[in-house]
Amino acid sequence: MGMPLELNTMIITKGNEKRLEENLFILEKEGYRLYPIDIPMDIRKTKESETRGTAVIRKLEWESEKTKITYQLFSLNSSN
Repeated sequence: MGMPLELNTMIITKGNEKRLEENLFILEKEGYRLYPIDIPMDIRKTKESETRGTAVIRKLEWESEKTKITYQLFSLNSSN
């Protein structure tokens, strides 16, 4: 039986993001998740926390029951 597909409308990092370049990050999540690509969305550390800013996903990869997203951070809220 396959793993369910989860649709995500915000990026929740839980502090697991890795910086690739100045404003480009990669984040790996358990399971298969679907995210809109090239559309600005909220980025948060946890689902309940304040929005940290706005990011746009540039690349989405599924492999070995994991989802890897590469996203570009556009605006960061100053209250971290």
